[in-house]
Amino acid sequence: QLQLVESGGGLVQPGGSLRLSCAASGFSLEFYAMGWFRQAPGKEREGVACMSASGGSTNYADSVKDRFTISRDIAKNTVYLQMNSLKPEDTAVYYCAADTITTVQEMCHGDSRYLEVWGRGTSVTVFS
Repeated sequence: QLQLVESGGGLVQPGGSLRLSCAASGFSLEFYAMGWFRQAPGKEREGVACMSASGGSTNYADSVKDRFTISRDIAKNTVYLQMNSLKPEDTAVYYCAADTITTVQEMCHGDSRYLEVWGRGTSVTVFS
């Protein structure tokens, strides 16, 4: 059974920070490209941050570059999204996804509908 479980979302003030976690089970991160996506109310889902299976390549949406960082801990089989300098427009449900075929660029900027594994999401609200 392939599974991803997100955690770490919550309410934070503008300018604050959160770290999201994505725990993988049933497969190893070493063989899957990983990505974080988000969907705000009334808006389309968008790629936020993606990482290659090797961990050697990353890709970020322009809106979060220099503020968000994707990383992983192979020993814990967990991917993280460190979010700093949060803005109200970052408010969304954040999802973790995994795929063995998709390149890092395709994962973040292509059609994400058919990625192999998805988590259920964790909600992030940035509000003062």
